[in-house]
Amino acid sequence: MIEFTFWDMVRNLLLAARWTVLLSLAAFVGGGVVGMVVLFFRIAKNKWARRLASGYIALFQGTPLLMQLFLMFFGLPMLGLRIEPWTAAALGLTFFASAYLAEIWRGGVDALPRGQWDAGASLGLHYLQELRLIILPQAFSITRAPTVGFLVQLIKSTALTSIIGFEELVRTSNAINNATFEPFTVYGLVALIFFVMCFPLTQYARALERRATTN
Repeated sequence: MIEFTFWDMVRNLLLAARWTVLLSLAAFVGGGVVGMVVLFFRIAKNKWARRLASGYIALFQGTPLLMQLFLMFFGLPMLGLRIEPWTAAALGLTFFASAYLAEIWRGGVDALPRGQWDAGASLGLHYLQELRLIILPQAFSITRAPTVGFLVQLIKSTALTSIIGFEELVRTSNAINNATFEPFTVYGLVALIFFVMCFPLTQYARALERRATTN
């Protein structure tokens, strides 16, 4: 058994938590970009574009994230694409996030009264201008709370990337536990670190939700 002091555990877990944070941010930003494209298809006037976006969302919402990560990490190399754990994790979580973010934002668009579209048309705005200047700013304002709430879910979902070898918080904790045989201490610290990362965001999402209901 390797000797690890309590502070050795804390230091190594905090170093690993950096990668959890970076992966979460990369997936959230990437998912936001891809999700925006999916949203445009989802609310498009063309029915085939809407069906394509609906199928994309159904695929990533209706299949386990772990399976999606496996397909990225083990499936792509079979097609001749060599991929590292970081890339597979980032891509898998990006596509996962994009499906959920697109649907969250689509709910915000659908919540707006039809008169908002009519007002834009009466001003002579074309479809993209209506989206950019009138519809999307209001939709994003409505959905800020669920968007932040999904970020909390995304942070916790990074734990699954340990299965494909990405050295984030959970994988590092497994290695430390295997060396120290102190699961309560190690995994208790992991739970605490996740709580510290997620609790402020949860409170922020609740504050946004309360603000939205009072306005």
